[in-house]
Amino acid sequence: MADKRQPFYITTTLPYVNAKPHIGFALEIVQADVIARYRRRKGDEVVFNTGTDEHGAKIYEKALEEKKEPQAYCDEQSKQFDALKAALNLSYDRFIRTTNPGHVKAAQEFWKLCAKNGDIEKRKYQAKYCVGCELEKTDSEIEDGKCPLHPNREIELIDEENYFFKFSKYQKPLLALYEKNPEFVLPASKMKEIKTFVKTGLRDFSISRLKAKMPWGVPVPNDPEHVMYVWFDALVNYISTLGWPGDAKNFEKFWPGVQTAGKDNLRQQSAMWQAMLLSAGLPTSKKILIHGFITSSGQKMSKSLGNVVDPFELVEKYGTDAVRYFLLAKVPTFDDADFTPEFFDKCYTSDLVNGLGNLTSRVLTLVFRHFDGKINDSAGDKRQSKPKVDTNLSGRVKLSMDKFQIDQAIAEIWKDISNMDKYVETTRPWELAKTDQGKLKEVLAGLVSNLKTVALELAPFLPETSERILNAIASGSVQLFPRLKKE
Repeated sequence: MADKRQPFYITTTLPYVNAKPHIGFALEIVQADVIARYRRRKGDEVVFNTGTDEHGAKIYEKALEEKKEPQAYCDEQSKQFDALKAALNLSYDRFIRTTNPGHVKAAQEFWKLCAKNGDIEKRKYQAKYCVGCELEKTDSEIEDGKCPLHPNREIELIDEENYFFKFSKYQKPLLALYEKNPEFVLPASKMKEIKTFVKTGLRDFSISRLKAKMPWGVPVPNDPEHVMYVWFDALVNYISTLGWPGDAKNFEKFWPGVQTAGKDNLRQQSAMWQAMLLSAGLPTSKKILIHGFITSSGQKMSKSLGNVVDPFELVEKYGTDAVRYFLLAKVPTFDDADFTPEFFDKCYTSDLVNGLGNLTSRVLTLVFRHFDGKINDSAGDKRQSKPKVDTNLSGRVKLSMDKFQIDQAIAEIWKDISNMDKYVETTRPWELAKTDQGKLKEVLAGLVSNLKTVALELAPFLPETSERILNAIASGSVQLFPRLKKE
């Protein structure tokens, strides 16, 4: 019998290893994890990729600062990002490092294909450059002589001979790609933004650096004096992780895929990378999902500003699923959101401790106290005993997930949790325990049935909580989210 599973590939961007993981990247990788888990649950054959970006001026600069060899520094730092897998309960099956020999070989092969197509040429390069962004900056993108995203860094002036990629050649092909795929970039506002950017005209961009000045990069084929510009090298990871160019079968099975990225990556992912793919004669990406920033008390959160939140510390205090819940439910999938410790704690207490946790405890305590846990949803007339909760929760979650609207999907689940809470308050089963055991069993059976449904739908979002609810229904042992003492 033929395998009916559909191949599905999703990848995050690769964070630089010049600083520890922060909550902004945790947002991106948890969103991607939910999508990967949801597609596996549908029966798809999923490849979920992440990893680390380990070349370029920022990395070289940081390694020198710490008096370490660049490779040793990257080996050390990369482990911190891979440690997110356990901390956030992530299900990725590929962790690509851009210093991997296989990736280096793929980047060089990709360069050769673009060069063969006449899209790479050497010329004089004069530019204002932000090492923080690893991007050239125009005068309109500079404020008071600084990059607004990295105001603590000086803009560097580059004047040297570099290789260039003929980005300008791909204005029409990119616009045709967008026209053919109107939801190529989500949300729609970012699709509009990238179309406007491409319509205004594209400038060729530098794709190499002189090795004598910045030696930490992938060697340019047939030119030992140059290394690849970090963006050109790093973007190739999305296909090198699939075994390209050596494993054509695996590559063709899973590519093109879905990519997640922050809004500061819009141009690189949805224009530069797509032009590079077109140049190399390879299929463009399937879809680009652009998320917003997490701000801190209204200020952009970034490593350079020093106001980042450590996801490991949050997990240690509140637990994995509490952090996942905040990132998925309280951060709009395609927009910015603000983080404060007070707001996080409030969400934890109201939605998890007093919400889902309390509901599960109240229902199952009664089930095991009065019926020794031996209850099922066949008691009484189901139509009467079911809480007033839409039984098509799975369908409502699917509608949102098919649009990649993760926050709306989890909101549908919480809508049912809220309705169940209201039903408990209306039926007052603790009073029925004294007056009508038959009605009590009927009410509790309906609640347990819906609790199972909620637990199953929660699996891609809060996998630990989902499993614990299902185990609690069987065993009666319940404490999903401990109430924390105020410090």
